[in-house]
Amino acid sequence: MTTKILLVEDDADLSQLITSYLSKYDYQVQCHTQGDTVSQAIRQYNPDLILLDIMLPGLDGLEVCRSIRPAFDGAIIMMTACDEDMDQILGLELGADDYLVKPVQPRLLLARIRALFRRRPVTKSTSGNQVLSFGPVEINPANRTVFISETPIEVACGEFDLLLILARNAGTILSRDELGQELRGAGFDGLDRTIDARVSRLRRNLGAHHDCPLEIKTVRNKGYLLSGADIG
Repeated sequence: MTTKILLVEDDADLSQLITSYLSKYDYQVQCHTQGDTVSQAIRQYNPDLILLDIMLPGLDGLEVCRSIRPAFDGAIIMMTACDEDMDQILGLELGADDYLVKPVQPRLLLARIRALFRRRPVTKSTSGNQVLSFGPVEINPANRTVFISETPIEVACGEFDLLLILARNAGTILSRDELGQELRGAGFDGLDRTIDARVSRLRRNLGAHHDCPLEIKTVRNKGYLLSGADIG
């Protein structure tokens, strides 16, 4: 099954470079140049992933991310020409799964895309797709859903990947390096805010449900672990 990518970038040369490169690896890419066309493009094209530039005419990438994230359950990678922490952190806080600083290197982009999809479910049933239960919480890897007290909750692609890793290792401390390898295929470099931003969003999401017994704890100088609901 072909993976569909929506590329939102107003630099024609960069769009052509990315489209040409990804097409070699059987990705189907549709290009848009304005931020205010993204919502309609999602409805018509139904992409699996969005590559989203921050500086766009019509509507900037951060506003686009803010507006589409609640309803879009695919992955979002932000692209920014500014190597500024605030741009990267804000994009991640708004729901992006990853970011790249321009100039975009096609091979690095491909590696990031593959890392995002590496943890998506396969069509065959395997033990890795068994439902994980923690009291009233059920996490289903096969259809990527989370239920709390039989009520479905919305969890974005990146947060689901993080929750699944933590759940499969419940009660065990996972370092940022270990989480980075699982989520992106690359270790923690000391400056990357992706993991911390995902943890922050996931905490807020789970914490909004009073029936949820799960807690993501920060273990100083070691990493994160999932606790609660009689986890060891």
